[in-house]
Amino acid sequence: MKKADPNYTQTLKYVSLITLTIQNALLGLSMRYARTREGDMFLSSTAVLMAELVKLVTCLSIIYVQSGGIVQLFQEIHKNIIKQPMDTLKVCVPSFVYVLQNNLLYVSASHLDAATYQVTYQLKILTTALFAVGILNKRLFQTQWLSLVTLVIGIVLVQLSDSGIAVNVTKQDQNRVLGFFAALAACVLSGFAGIYFEKMLKGSDVTVWMRNVQLSLCSIPFGLLTCVVSDGAIIRERGFFFGYDKFIQYLILLQAGGGLLVAVVVKYADNILKGFATSLAIVISCIASIYLFKFVLTFQFFVGAIFVIFSIFLYGYVPEKSVIVV
Repeated sequence: MKKADPNYTQTLKYVSLITLTIQNALLGLSMRYARTREGDMFLSSTAVLMAELVKLVTCLSIIYVQSGGIVQLFQEIHKNIIKQPMDTLKVCVPSFVYVLQNNLLYVSASHLDAATYQVTYQLKILTTALFAVGILNKRLFQTQWLSLVTLVIGIVLVQLSDSGIAVNVTKQDQNRVLGFFAALAACVLSGFAGIYFEKMLKGSDVTVWMRNVQLSLCSIPFGLLTCVVSDGAIIRERGFFFGYDKFIQYLILLQAGGGLLVAVVVKYADNILKGFATSLAIVISCIASIYLFKFVLTFQFFVGAIFVIFSIFLYGYVPEKSVIVV
């Protein structure tokens, strides 16, 4: 197999950086706007399900193009899914977790302003690191542990600030405690699912796109069950697509694209670039929230956000002759 052109790989790194930055910033702001705007409120459970369907169709299309035809596509599905039922069932674990996580993110976005939501969700870096140590036996540098402590301090400062008091009035009462714990639960689930999925990818010749097909095939039944259990009565009364418009369609595509983008970023971008993209997305969200949602940027929130951004850079920095700590 031909070696990748270094210049091409470098270009993909920066394309991944820009795309991830834009996607992270847009998703936090868009989810917040979708849950606080005037008009009929769409059902988040149906939006999560639709995002999974979009991911499934997209991955199948990519495999179709890569394999060279419809017959080859079905052969790939038969080889990797039908002939390996136990392997597919293992993927059901992160599938269920991702569905639950996405629903929790909508709850969090409903009760936290976009800037606080964006900063708090960075706790997933801490949960991912802890699960990496516990599940993958990964060893971290002292600087990385220091960055995790810095992250926690930043999150505490953000949550203790009064930034949420002056947020624009919405149709529903906001509960910052509920929003914080929903984001915290989503962070734990994100860390576990990400590390579990990484463990499945290692030592396997199944492509990332086929793994995503497996994920979606398992996630869709869980998503349907969530729709029936949590919003079944409303769906029967008002319909599955109640509250949908072009903006919700855009939000679904954005959320689905984010799930697929992770695979590309992991392949071509390193930790420093990913950290920079996430940090820049937080800054963009904070600035945009001031103008879009009348978000009041307090000094304590500003300091907390700086701590979070610094921790992300510190986590991606690996100095020479670093001391490794389990």
